[in-house]
Amino acid sequence: MKVFTIGFTKKSARRFFELLRTSGARRVVDVRLNNVSQLAGFAKRDDLAYFLAEICGMEYVHLPALAPTKQMLDDYKKKGGDWSAYETRFLDLMRARRVEQTVARETVADGCLLCSEDTPEHCHRRLVVEYLNRHWGGIDVTHLG
Repeated sequence: MKVFTIGFTKKSARRFFELLRTSGARRVVDVRLNNVSQLAGFAKRDDLAYFLAEICGMEYVHLPALAPTKQMLDDYKKKGGDWSAYETRFLDLMRARRVEQTVARETVADGCLLCSEDTPEHCHRRLVVEYLNRHWGGIDVTHLG
């Protein structure tokens, strides 16, 4: 199973859509809690779905089950929380939600997990794909940025 990840922060629309268009992914799987943020106009839910279809020929799916809670985000981002504590809490949340059983493999396969962070190192999209790989196995991941 091939899975990609991407963040939109620090990318122009041109760079973002070019990375997606040339990746081989069939859909963007939005794993953000808030997909209507003003951070980047091109990454807001309705605009993103339109641009993906028109520019990349890709579908758009929002899977909030793969997003952290608002409290987790606030504790980490707004209160300057520790990454390792955030990672532990997030992985516990994935286990509690049983995402390996409740998320359809077909949705993730050939998909590109989208979040806002510019790189995957300190982003939950990386944690999601690693978690699913531990449970499903056979995931070949490419981080587009």
